[in-house]
Amino acid sequence: MVEGAFARAFKSSLRPVELGRRLTREMDLQRTVNVRGAMAAPNDFTVTLGPDDHAQFAEIEDSLSGSLADAAREHARDEGYAFMGPVEVHLEVDPELGAGSFGLSARFKEGVGGTTGGGLVLGDGTRIALSDTGAVIGRSPDCSVYLVDSSVSRRHAEIRPEGDGWVLVDLGSTNGTRVNGATVGERRLADGDAITVGDAKIRFEAS
Repeated sequence: MVEGAFARAFKSSLRPVELGRRLTREMDLQRTVNVRGAMAAPNDFTVTLGPDDHAQFAEIEDSLSGSLADAAREHARDEGYAFMGPVEVHLEVDPELGAGSFGLSARFKEGVGGTTGGGLVLGDGTRIALSDTGAVIGRSPDCSVYLVDSSVSRRHAEIRPEGDGWVLVDLGSTNGTRVNGATVGERRLADGDAITVGDAKIRFEAS
């Protein structure tokens, strides 16, 4: 999945899929049981590249970091891992590394205010990261998640941080808010929940 569109984007012998495999292996190696008894994995990663490889990746660095973060989230869903905060991937240069060689470190990093981080994936695939103040979903342009859809109220629903997670609250919308098909007034969200506001579909990601 990490390889995808990057396969022919550069001439380096180092392939994105190698980085993805190493990242998920580090998650498995460093997994631990958190205070709630859930299996937790590191969520903050630093990939170290030699100067030549870093230069080859420079023009796609943001996309590559995003794809590696997506790979971490997907692996966490498959394995049932929890995160302490948002998933972040950083690329750095090490002048001592030659072409084709890389390093990868992983650590546990708590989210702002103790939240686990979170994001919303819209119907077109756009991912919106949740800030520590949450997000309002609606048809009004001043909403943090702005949806151009007549079935969506101007201020339809809000996602609020609560403890180490997120709660979805309907704001008195006309057409209602649903989670996994069930109409809700207020609902604590879990990773992968399918949110429907009016006719618009949104997927919640917990990291």
